This record gives sequence, C-alpha cells and structure tokens, in this order.
Amino acid sequence: MNALEQLKQMTVVVADTGDLDAIRKYQPQDCTTNPSLILKAASLSGYAQALKEAQELGEVEAAIDQLTVRIGTELTRIVPGYVSTEVDARLSFDTDAMLTKARHLINLYAAQGVSRDRILIKLATTWEGVQAARVLEAEGIRCNMTLVFSLEQAVAAAQAGAYLISPFVGRITDWYKKSTGTADYAIDEDPGVQSVRTIYRHFKTHGYPTVVMGASFRSAAQVRALAGCDRLTVSPALLGELAGDNSPLEQVLKDEPATEKEAAMTEADFRWALAANPMANEKLAEGIRGFHEDTEKLRALLLTPQTATA
Repeated sequence: MNALEQLKQMTVVVADTGDLDAIRKYQPQDCTTNPSLILKAASLSGYAQALKEAQELGEVEAAIDQLTVRIGTELTRIVPGYVSTEVDARLSFDTDAMLTKARHLINLYAAQGVSRDRILIKLATTWEGVQAARVLEAEGIRCNMTLVFSLEQAVAAAQAGAYLISPFVGRITDWYKKSTGTADYAIDEDPGVQSVRTIYRHFKTHGYPTVVMGASFRSAAQVRALAGCDRLTVSPALLGELAGDNSPLEQVLKDEPATEKEAAMTEADFRWALAANPMANEKLAEGIRGFHEDTEKLRALLLTPQTATA
C-alpha cells in the first residue's frame, strides 16, 4: 500500500479543498472548506453554474451564503462523511451573530436537501466562538472549531462540547521559524507537530470525546508525524505526494486511557492564556483577518459577474 492508503487505515483522511476532481481522485471521508477555499473553488469550471446563480441573487451577502452552500452541497454528493462550512470571520467576536449565521447556513443546506448531520459549522476558536459552539451543539448542530493554536483553546472547545477541533500545524511552524530564525526543524521537534501531539494526548488522558483534526500542513512529513490522529485534513498536493510514496507509515498517535480530570476553563483563564502566548494570539488574529480578506475578494467577485464569467 502507498502512504495514503496506510494512513486511511489509522486516521480519517479529510480533503482540505473544494476541488471536485481532486476529491474524486483521492476519495477522502470528509471535506473541509473555508473562505479561502471557497474563493478558489469559485473559479473552477465545475462551479460555474453555482457562481452564476449566486450572482443573480443581487444581494451580495445572500450570494456569498448561497455560493458557499452550493459548493458544500456538491461536496456532500462526493464524500460520504462531513463537509465543514465556515461562518463569516467578521462575526468571530459576536456570539449571537455567529449563532444566527450558523442556523441560516443549516437552513440553506436543508433547502438543498442536505441534512444537518452531514455538515460541520466552522467557528473561529475565540471565546465567543466557543460559547456559540456550546449553544449549537445543544441544538444538534455539530461544530468544527478552527484556528486552534494553543492547548487552552482546544480545552475550552472540548469543554463546550464541540464535536471537532482543527489545530493548525503549518501556521504554528511558520511562526516559530520566523520568530527564531530557524530554517527548518527535525520533524519530532517541529512546533506545529508537537502542538497537535500535545492536544491529542491531553484529550485522550482527560477523556474528552472531541475529535482532533490536524490541519494546515506544509509537508507530507508533518502529516506522517501525526499518523493515528483522529482526523487529518490535507491538501490535494500533499494527498498526491502521500499516494506516490510506498514507504512504510508508522502509527505515531494511539488512544490512551482517561486518567486525569481538570477544572472548567473560565473566560478569564482563556483570555489570559491567549495574552500570554504571542504565537497563538498573533496567529488567531492573523487567521481571522486572512479569512475576512478572502471573503472580501469573494464579495468583489460576486459584484462583477462579467469578470467572473469571462
């Protein structure tokens, strides 16, 4: 078996893309999207009709939601598991606004014939996002907490009952390379890999059922170093690299018995932990800004149909 086939035996493989052809080729269980991937997908020929119909709605916010859900709906027809759909990054510090948008997206999916049990609503792991997840999970709407850069973010999401968290491997590594001047890390010393390993083991030893899904990979070596994690969401380029690698793949992460308990995290605990962690604080803010910028680009695309359909 190639490395991708081996990985699928120990980890749920998720495609980090909206590219229908790539998903058909690599046959992941789930698929994740975000504003950056929706923007990229909007330029693909397979979504030309969806883009045209969204533009015809006239109102740009409605068009963004419609296009996002249409792309997600197409993905549910290919993958057997979940499709993750992200709430507008501008709402990341407004719990009520996130709840309203999440419910609206779920209703749009329902109108397309897609039930809520196929969708994960992605929320930025701010304190407000964690509180939104707590409410949505109680309503039967499962959540994917994204932009996780610290153990404290992960624990807060798990204690709120979030179905899944997405700790970002590559962005953590990027920060440490830049801040320390390190050109490269040995894989077991890679800060991004270490972060996910720490979160995974903490969740298992504390009995948290929340799924850990490593994300934002820069190399196939980072993916291999987290083999055995609950889920890994991987770009088509790295999926292809793994599929072309026939070397043995070792399972690094395994279930561990729940032996510890910890106190509930307070808002003060959460905010202090972020303030005390320059990497997590900076990367969370940067991630929210980046997703917002790509939403603005999508908004511009939808306002200029002659350019989009040229």
